[in-house]
Amino acid sequence: MDSNKIQLFENRKVRSVWDAEKEEWFFSVVDVVAVLTEQATPRSASTYWAVLKTRLAEEGNQLLTNCKQLKMTATDGKERLTDVATTEQLFRLIQSIPSPKAEPFKLWLAKVGNERLNQMQDPEKSIKQAMQDYKKLGYSDNWINQRLKSIEVRKELTDEWKGKGLKEEVHFAALTDIITKTWSGKTTKEYKQFKNLKKESLRDNMTNTELVLNMLAELSTKSISESSNPKTLKEHKNVARRGGNIAKGARAKLEKETGRTAISNLNAKTGMLIR
Repeated sequence: MDSNKIQLFENRKVRSVWDAEKEEWFFSVVDVVAVLTEQATPRSASTYWAVLKTRLAEEGNQLLTNCKQLKMTATDGKERLTDVATTEQLFRLIQSIPSPKAEPFKLWLAKVGNERLNQMQDPEKSIKQAMQDYKKLGYSDNWINQRLKSIEVRKELTDEWKGKGLKEEVHFAALTDIITKTWSGKTTKEYKQFKNLKKESLRDNMTNTELVLNMLAELSTKSISESSNPKTLKEHKNVARRGGNIAKGARAKLEKETGRTAISNLNAKTGMLIR
């Protein structure tokens, strides 16, 4: 699963997550119900969905009443399990809710799915979309170029890990923490706290210098892994430290030459990244 993503339909938020393996979106059912019924609050939309789900179960509609659940960020910022549905399931749900927004929402669903598949088939489109998204948030062209390059470097590293049999949900975070801790002196969690971040992406709040050092650490880790061919998790952790140490050395030399720390507690909200 990819990270949670907020989609917008007529300025109404619809939480979603992309399943890369199945190549399909999962949407928050409550958010969709809120859009179609024009419910003002998440609580009222949840109540409507609970009643509708009971009625559908009585009618024998198991496709919708046995919805999958995924963790999504609620309005209070906490991660909670919520019913989700695929595009196909939502088309069936729409038939059960009388709404003037039914047809526009169907067209929107089809458009969202088609855009994602087109981006997968043409990576250049995905890059252009990312550039547009960062531009809208106020990031500078220079920062955007660095960020997109960092995404490429990260992808190459995770592909290397996958090729060596490591599991994303088990090993990636731990190895990333080792790399980050080695070059920056902070784990990912500590780094986010240092920058006063909560759910925000750490990389989206790094300065150009931080992005470059982090890229160097991850690129070095990938290259060392290719040449040393680690077999065990212990060996992979050692490779991660070696990769991180290369960036640590570069950081030390830079700080000695400039007399300034390369690690900043500023984040995107401060305006540091949009200059």
